[in-house]
Amino acid sequence: MTGILLSPPEAAAVRSVKCRYCPVHPRALKRGLMLNLANPANFLAAAQRVLPWLAGATALLFAIGLTLAFDAPPDYQQGETVRIMYLHVPAAWMATFIYGVMTLAALGTLVWRHPLADAAQKAAAPLGAAFTFLCLTTGSLWGKPMWGTFWVWDARLTSVLVLFIIYLGLIALWRTIDDFGRAARAAAILTLVGCVNLPIIKFSVDWWNTLHQPASVFRLGGPTIAPQLLWPLLVMALAFTLLFLTLHIMAIRNEILRRRIARLTMLGAERLDMLGQGLAAGAMSR
Repeated sequence: MTGILLSPPEAAAVRSVKCRYCPVHPRALKRGLMLNLANPANFLAAAQRVLPWLAGATALLFAIGLTLAFDAPPDYQQGETVRIMYLHVPAAWMATFIYGVMTLAALGTLVWRHPLADAAQKAAAPLGAAFTFLCLTTGSLWGKPMWGTFWVWDARLTSVLVLFIIYLGLIALWRTIDDFGRAARAAAILTLVGCVNLPIIKFSVDWWNTLHQPASVFRLGGPTIAPQLLWPLLVMALAFTLLFLTLHIMAIRNEILRRRIARLTMLGAERLDMLGQGLAAGAMSR
């Protein structure tokens, strides 16, 4: 059975029609985009274009959020100390959000074998530790006038402290193992084990009788915070999110460049070793 012979223009038209109406075409396009960004060189080029816009948007949102936070009225019970909320609550949200990002990156390392998943996970760990430390510090400063003490072994506070320790453990694990592949797999397994702490943090105020107040923004009945206090909080939360994205992309870029330098250094050392062996063999043959 012979095939149908078509001229080049007719073949191009058939290919375009087939591509246009093929049901898997959008998925293939999305997969091609993901594979394109998975290339470190393409990621570096995209980061160079995106970072100035992200940094500018972050600075703008922080300026707007801080202005709204200082203009917001004081709380009728907590007074001016309620302004700590505009740092504490976004930092607490980011502490759990970043660990969720690391969990996805761990799955990308173990399941999907994404080339940049381990770099994304390694770059996010110090940022998550910094936001968690900010959450614990501002929470202690807020707790002193409200509870009369800087720290109580509250279920929410204790579970967030455990999250901070997990972050520190992941950072130490990355620094302990020199091999990138082994370190990535070990960190991914530890990240997946530690993700059970996220629902404990979220529902600890519902499961146990704690001093920490329950959810007041993301709840089924709607926020319980007055709009004058809620809008600055949401703007600051968005500013913190953009700050993390900016710093995370910069950290991934630095990790890619660091690995390139390490690889080039290793190749240079191997070539020098081979050259030394060749010179030594030549001297012995004489």
